[in-house]
Amino acid sequence: MPKTFPVIKTEGLLLRQFVDTDHENVFKGLSHPDIIKYYGVSYQTLEAAEEQMKFFADLEKNETGIWWAVCSLANDTFFGAGGLNNVNKDHQKAEIGFWLMPDFWGKGIMAEAMPIICNYGFDNLGLHRIEGFVETENINCKKAMAKLGFNYEGLMEDCELKNGKYISLDIYAKIDLGGRTPSLEKTNA
Repeated sequence: MPKTFPVIKTEGLLLRQFVDTDHENVFKGLSHPDIIKYYGVSYQTLEAAEEQMKFFADLEKNETGIWWAVCSLANDTFFGAGGLNNVNKDHQKAEIGFWLMPDFWGKGIMAEAMPIICNYGFDNLGLHRIEGFVETENINCKKAMAKLGFNYEGLMEDCELKNGKYISLDIYAKIDLGGRTPSLEKTNA
């Protein structure tokens, strides 16, 4: 992981480290029924959301992921969050995740942010593969993954328990086509 948190700007977005003033928005998002319906994380209290965001913002403690607050370029509107989880240096792969406040759905925000996050993973973290695990019933996310160039790889049927029910996950992946060759030091075959 980087030593300092990378701030990324696109034509219309600012991807930055979480700050204390984001906690209320994170709680609103990750306790909102429309967001957590298909999302694997939810919070019942503001304090629980604050602890999680401190973890994501602390690069020294969190060596297996990096998450950005996704905001307007002027940093006056919080849209949601996106990032990489379960970064595995040995296998040069990670899992992508994202969520948006419902008011901003369908406005192209993730279509702009997600390629930047993928490129950061490939170019700065040395990833070869970025995976996305999508609940089978989450049609909108599956469409977004396809639009973003992730390939559908298969179904993991009844692989997780959520709210007392088994759910199935569709697997999507994007491979870095930059032609990197794994170093011999990282290969333990």
